[in-house]
Amino acid sequence: MSVHVIVQARMGSSRLPKKVMKTINGIPLIELLFKRLSQAKKVDKVILATSINPNNDELVEFVQQLGFSVFRGDENDVLKRYYFSAREYPSDVVIRITGDCPLMDPELLDDMIAEFETRNIDYLTNVITPTYPDGLDIEIFTFSALEEANNKASTDFDREHVTPYIRNSGEYSTWNYANPVDYSDMRWTVDEADDFELVKSIVEYFSPDYLFSWKDVIELYRQNPAMFRVNEHINRNEGLKLGTGQKLWKRAKSLIPGGNMLLSKRAEMFLPEYWPAYFSKAKGCKVWDLDGNEYIDMSIMGIGTNILGYGHPEVDNAVRRTIDTGNMSTFNCPEEVYLAEKLIELHPWADMVRLARSGGEANAVAIRIARAASGRDKVAICGYHGWHDWYLSANLADDKGLDGHLLPGLEPAGVPRNLKGTVFPFNYNNFDELEALVNTHDIGVIKMEVVRNKGPENGFLEKVRELATKKNIVLIFDECTSGFRETFGGLHKKYGVEPDMAMFGKALGNGYSITATIGRREIMEAAQSTFISSTFWTERIGPTAALATLKVMEKTQSWDQITSTGLKVRSRWQALADKHQLAISHWGLPALTGYTFESVNALAYKTLVTQEMLAKGFLASNCLYVCTEHTDEVVDSYIEALDSIFALIKECENGRDVGELLKGPVCHAGFKRLN
Repeated sequence: MSVHVIVQARMGSSRLPKKVMKTINGIPLIELLFKRLSQAKKVDKVILATSINPNNDELVEFVQQLGFSVFRGDENDVLKRYYFSAREYPSDVVIRITGDCPLMDPELLDDMIAEFETRNIDYLTNVITPTYPDGLDIEIFTFSALEEANNKASTDFDREHVTPYIRNSGEYSTWNYANPVDYSDMRWTVDEADDFELVKSIVEYFSPDYLFSWKDVIELYRQNPAMFRVNEHINRNEGLKLGTGQKLWKRAKSLIPGGNMLLSKRAEMFLPEYWPAYFSKAKGCKVWDLDGNEYIDMSIMGIGTNILGYGHPEVDNAVRRTIDTGNMSTFNCPEEVYLAEKLIELHPWADMVRLARSGGEANAVAIRIARAASGRDKVAICGYHGWHDWYLSANLADDKGLDGHLLPGLEPAGVPRNLKGTVFPFNYNNFDELEALVNTHDIGVIKMEVVRNKGPENGFLEKVRELATKKNIVLIFDECTSGFRETFGGLHKKYGVEPDMAMFGKALGNGYSITATIGRREIMEAAQSTFISSTFWTERIGPTAALATLKVMEKTQSWDQITSTGLKVRSRWQALADKHQLAISHWGLPALTGYTFESVNALAYKTLVTQEMLAKGFLASNCLYVCTEHTDEVVDSYIEALDSIFALIKECENGRDVGELLKGPVCHAGFKRLN
């Protein structure tokens, strides 16, 4: 009877790339594993089963140089890879070992093979009910069971993880090999950097003896438990439970400050530890994660960038034509002129336009021009206006200065202290507060959002306009978020109040990077007296996408569609709340609508909604950025799925512990530093 160990390993680990070739005392982990496995007396052959991906060429060459056999097969269908490995090197009994277990014990392996032979069963393992340290995982099964599983297993999970079908189908005789003492809370596998540090410490302790037993490591633990704390925060079999995107997010946080480039897209803002985090494809109002799972996006739709839905064909085709004809050159792109003309046509009070590619840039451009035009440095602000120094300086005098302006807790670290006293926040609809600022300080610029969560009251916008005119202050409306949501252009058109400058972004390019600052000629000409310039503001894709987006918006009157849909969704949220006797409050523009549970557990309930809706195939929290692809059918399915979750929340309001329903931590409420 031939007994073969097949080790699955590859170089493309999502959490610790090339981990199997990481070295300890000059010895790669894969060599350590193979040398230890080759000491097992009941094993006839040790085989590497890796994929055909060229990334694995280095691994294959190294293992072959060590004198071991190699089989290369499917990258993702590991069950198929195992089956053909066992056929290539004919095996009666197959032992599955993963390449991230370098401390595998040959004596334990022999003991389990003997037990497998004695019991004459199909499958034996020590992982059904774990009692050994994570990293000593062994699975032994017959070739016939492997062959049947390869023929019958149909789910991606079963095929990726090789043995679930054998374990769970009920068609095979199985046995769990248990240790008298439970050490399952110990972790000796290598999935992450902290795991490697522990294994490195263990190997270096026993060096030059590389054949120490697992019981020797237990004794080391008893003598020096502090050594083993480095990875105790990682859950057993976490990699089995996490999707590809979740694994990549953990990896990203060690490479990118905060994990990504945008606070609002951090996994912790939605479902810490379980949010898919990354997409492979997006179309309409659907998003696919890295594992191919499909979700209906009933949340923030690219942070409000896609009013027309993801991948609108007319916009994308215009961009493709631009790519074919060239995106950059020494010459300027004519589309920037055409876009400027269109924006002025939509806003006759404006005369000139400057383009950029992000909202933060557009805000900084507007402030630079307005300060230059007014000849004064001090700015009164209301709302969220980006990440640049000029804005965060509001928190130099009072670290709670921006708490009422979308992102509580923003820290001004890195912002020059000499900017203190240049920016002064005021609250929306509080005209007296703004007037006091203007009368107390030499304010040269007022920058504000037209609306954020509530509309203007008591002629607020008209009073602001009158004050700015009277005091010769430049009035800027930040419409990066609100633009094109309720009117074909700026939201200020709805209220009949004209600013001196306005900025547009987000939806202007339907997912492509483009922002615009527009203004009166006498203000905008001040751009010539200062320095405002950037290479990629001259690329062609952004203006092309904006022109195509505006054309589709005008044809479909998208602003009316998304406003109507948002109002319908808001009323149906309220109907659900009434049905389940829950109190909620509503906020935001109809097309950027949201709700909050009026409860001390509001944040936990938001997390629960996200968790349960994700399982139902929806990306959802407590808000919806509406797009034209959110049809009545889509909304119906969303509300139907949400109904049972509101019922769960009612149970929690009646005394059930919401913490017992959550699989992980509660989501973040706002800005937090990620460690």
